[in-house]
Amino acid sequence: MNIGEVSTRAGLPAKTIRYYEDIGLIKPLRDTNGYRAFRQQELHKLTFLARSRALGFSIEDCRILLQLYEDQGRSSADVKAIARDHLSQIEQKISDLNDMRETLTHLVDACAGDDRPDCPILNSLGVGR
Repeated sequence: MNIGEVSTRAGLPAKTIRYYEDIGLIKPLRDTNGYRAFRQQELHKLTFLARSRALGFSIEDCRILLQLYEDQGRSSADVKAIARDHLSQIEQKISDLNDMRETLTHLVDACAGDDRPDCPILNSLGVGR
């Protein structure tokens, strides 16, 4: 498969595929003309990476997960630890977003939104923590 076909099948832009090759996540063969020749193996890795990235795993986590996936002697505890750490990060982000929503909701409710210059939103943004 060429990069266009594997891009379509994996659901990744060609630029991302080239990047993954540059950082060593995939290593497609090269035809005699120098073009990339993707095998089913690379398509599978790219699909794996696309799904992992869609779940928010970092590139380094993806690298480790891909290595674990290919290691038949792996321990599922290693995989679970990575997923658990990532889940913890997601939960922290959700908490931070909820705090932001509460603050903005309060500020929006406090602002009259009329023709007067007084604005609690701007006043709050201008005050240090």
